[in-house]
Amino acid sequence: MGKIIIAGNWKMHKTQAEALEFLQVLKSNLEEANEAREIVLCAPFTALGVMSKSLHGGLIRLGAQNIHWEEKGAYTGEISGLMLKELGVDYVVVGHSERRQYFGETDETANLRVIAAQRHGLTPILCVGESKSQRDAGETETVIINQVKRGLVDVDQSNLVIAYEPIWAIGTGDTCEATEANRVIGLIRSQLSKKEVTIQYGGSVKPSNVDEIMAQPEIDGALVGGASLDPVGFARIVNYQ
Repeated sequence: MGKIIIAGNWKMHKTQAEALEFLQVLKSNLEEANEAREIVLCAPFTALGVMSKSLHGGLIRLGAQNIHWEEKGAYTGEISGLMLKELGVDYVVVGHSERRQYFGETDETANLRVIAAQRHGLTPILCVGESKSQRDAGETETVIINQVKRGLVDVDQSNLVIAYEPIWAIGTGDTCEATEANRVIGLIRSQLSKKEVTIQYGGSVKPSNVDEIMAQPEIDGALVGGASLDPVGFARIVNYQ
């Protein structure tokens, strides 16, 4: 088992003002600090600066949603580890299915981004997961093992988080059965040299199902999408029983 990490991925949501308002409500709804649980908010790049100032020295860690593999250069629309580190970012999501689906991310580019994150002292959250057609064809295991192997070439597993996000369960309301998520996460763990890597589940995690998900022995946390946009609901997920 790895460290418990509950991360919210805001995707393309929240202005700076909305982010600060969210933080106020979230902080007031968190139970007495359970230091065994790390809380991470992966915000849009525009909100990172104001959030960093507001979170300084607090319990909540700051995450970004992408990182480029070069430190600088002619890469319009990208962001480097140097820039993220300057803003006080600790975590960065890499290879999310939406990046793969809409923006041409591959296992190979995700791998370069993971290595870049580590080079700058950031902890990458590498996302892996199969599509509905791959699951229906019985290819889940092959797809996941290949994504893990290609994504972790030359990667230091002592500074790493993996998120299992079945694509068919992201934003669809379809949640992978907790026992099935646990099975796939066990499969991912079997591919790692360091078994204590934190492996999260992501895919329609919400207050109503988080207790069952987090009761599974292989699952070390959650990467929460839509349900992380509501501070009260996200606090309930962080405060899971």
